[in-house]
Amino acid sequence: MSDNNNWISDLGLKEFLHTVWEKSGFKEPTDVQKQAVPLILNGKDVVAESPTGTGKTLAYLLPILEKLDPKQKNIQALVLAPSHELAMQIYQVIGEWTQGSDIKSASFIGGANVKKQLESLKDKPQIAVGTVGRIIELINMKKMKMHEVKTIVVDEFDVLIAQEHVNKLKLIIKSTLKDRQILCFSATLSEKTEEIAREIMKEPKIVQVKRIKENSATEHVYVICEEREKIDTLLKVVRTEEMKALIFINDIHKISEIEAKLLFKGMSLGVITGNSSKKERMESIRDFRSGKLSLLVATDVSARGLDIQGLTHVVNFDLPHDSKQYIHRSGRTGRMGAKGTVVSLLTNKEENILKRICSKLDISLGEKKLFSGKLVDDRNFNRK
Repeated sequence: MSDNNNWISDLGLKEFLHTVWEKSGFKEPTDVQKQAVPLILNGKDVVAESPTGTGKTLAYLLPILEKLDPKQKNIQALVLAPSHELAMQIYQVIGEWTQGSDIKSASFIGGANVKKQLESLKDKPQIAVGTVGRIIELINMKKMKMHEVKTIVVDEFDVLIAQEHVNKLKLIIKSTLKDRQILCFSATLSEKTEEIAREIMKEPKIVQVKRIKENSATEHVYVICEEREKIDTLLKVVRTEEMKALIFINDIHKISEIEAKLLFKGMSLGVITGNSSKKERMESIRDFRSGKLSLLVATDVSARGLDIQGLTHVVNFDLPHDSKQYIHRSGRTGRMGAKGTVVSLLTNKEENILKRICSKLDISLGEKKLFSGKLVDDRNFNRK
C-alpha cells in the first residue's frame, strides 16, 4: 500500500467511496477496517470484535456499498441493530457514504409509522437498516422480500444474541437464501457469541482488535459517597466544570427522581430509556447532540451504539455490572483519541468492585474528592 490516503483506491473501491473518504478527512483506516474490509470484499462471513469508537460501522459498510448493484431494485443488504438510536445513526452514516451514487437506503424501526415505512419500500432501496422486531413484522406481512438479500450485518452482536432477541435474529437469517454473507460486529465477544456465530455462519473469519491501553486520552476516576447522597454528588460533579455528559443508571425507577432534582437545580438534561417514546428519544438525542442539553441520562440498552461528538464525560451513577458493561459505557467518550473522562459514583462497598473491573481491563483508576467546587486528586485533598 503506497499511501494511507489511497487506501480506498488500493482496494479498488468505487469512485464515490473514494470521494467521500477524502471529504471526510480520513488519513488512514483503523485496525478493524484494515482487517475486516478485505475479508468482506472476498465474500467471507466475519465476526469482528473491536472497541467502541474504532470505526466498526465503516468496516462493514464500505465493502457492502462496493458490492451493491444500484441497477438491481431490491434489498441486497440488511443491517440489524438492537436499538432505534443505533439504527438511525447507521442510517445517517449510510446516507453520508452513498452521496454521489445511485444507491438508495431506508430505515425500519419499531415505534415508527408502518405505513410510511411501507412507502419507503416502494422506492426499492438496495440497503436497509432496522430493528429486529420491525424487520420480523415486515417479513410476516410479506412486504420485505428476503430471498434477494445477499448480506446481513448484525451490529452489536452481543446484544442481539440475548435471550429476548436471538430467536428473532435466527428467523430473519433463515428467511434469506443459504448463500448469504453474514457479518457480526461488536465491542465485546464471549464464548456464547462465538458459539452462536458458528451456528448461523459459514466458517466465519474472526477479527479481534484489542483495546489499546488508554494513556492521556481518557481519564478514569471515582468519587466515594453514600447511596442516598448520589444525586447530590452528581449535581456537584456536573457543576465542577463545563461538560457534555452521558449519565448511566441501572435502575430505571431512579430516573424520574434524578431528572426532577437536576431540573429543579437548573440543569439542562434529556432522558432516554426503553420506556421513552420514539419522539422523546429523538428529541433528547437531537438536543444533546446540538448542545442545547448538556446532560443525557440513559440506560445501557437505550444508549447502546450512540456516537455523540464532543462527549466530554461519561458518569456511572450506578456501578456497571461487569467489565464488558464498563467498556461499552466508557467507550462513549475519548473516541478516536479525543480526550474524555469517566467518573463513577461509588459507595464504599462498590469501590473494590470497580477496582477489580479496572484492574482486569488494565485501566488506571484514580480517586477524586469534591473540594471548593472542584474535583481534586485524593492525594492533593489529603494534604489540605
